[in-house]
Amino acid sequence: MNILIAEDEPLMLKIIELRLKKDGHNVIACVDGKSALEQISTQELDLIITDIMLPYISGVEVIGAAKSNAHKTIPVIVMSSMGQEKMIEQAFELGADDYITKPFNLAELSSRVKRFTKNQTLNPST
Repeated sequence: MNILIAEDEPLMLKIIELRLKKDGHNVIACVDGKSALEQISTQELDLIITDIMLPYISGVEVIGAAKSNAHKTIPVIVMSSMGQEKMIEQAFELGADDYITKPFNLAELSSRVKRFTKNQTLNPST
């Protein structure tokens, strides 16, 4: 499975990337929303994990771009810090499929990713 991670905190990005690679996924790591949008338009992705607050282009805009194409039914997990309820609500309105509050347990993120990748395997047309 190809998973894009958009996270501007380098340590957090590396930790998530290493965990998902350990779980057997191909990972595309992006440090800002602009590079995430570039990858969304050029890569075959099975899942997107994005922070809400990103440089240049917000995670909300990343979700909007990922979900705007009728052929792109890529699941999106949003990461957010406490106190960003308004942006999380906007993310769900744009089509986000799940969210996880920072800080989080890597095992929990791994379980959520497995749920979406399992669904992709069972329903490859989605």
